[in-house]
Amino acid sequence: MNNVKSLLVFSSLLLLSTIAQAQVMQGYQAPEVALPAFNGDTVKLSSLRGKVVLLDFWASWCGPCRVSNKRLVKLYPKFKEKGFEILGVSLDEDKKDWQTAIKKDKINWLQVNDNGGWESLTANQWRISAIPTSYLIDKDGTLIAMDPEGKELEKLLNELLGK
Repeated sequence: MNNVKSLLVFSSLLLLSTIAQAQVMQGYQAPEVALPAFNGDTVKLSSLRGKVVLLDFWASWCGPCRVSNKRLVKLYPKFKEKGFEILGVSLDEDKKDWQTAIKKDKINWLQVNDNGGWESLTANQWRISAIPTSYLIDKDGTLIAMDPEGKELEKLLNELLGK
């Protein structure tokens, strides 16, 4: 009987641990991201504390990601001077494709590349299963929202940064 109880307790703990690891969650501190930028320097998410950050996972080969980039190109200048930053995390395995997409899409915010694709450490750490996927992170590093877009994102930015 003790073995059955122990097995049930262990199974329950394992299940809870798996559920807790399933997705990065709102209200919790954002896990660190530290990856090479376009120029080769390492950029850390934690270095952006004090700013509201949109952590945006994407890739050059992802059509919806490229459409999202166009929207962000228009939004970024509107909030940048108020303390907003975007950190794009590319899952491109080919660095040249990533760099070409940055130029073509006229992206002028921070960009890093984790060239391991879906199997990259960062994609696994953040439990990325589809792109584009984005997280809005407040000035203290707390996750505020997942995949905010359009008017919802603007509303959140106005609330967090003031009008």
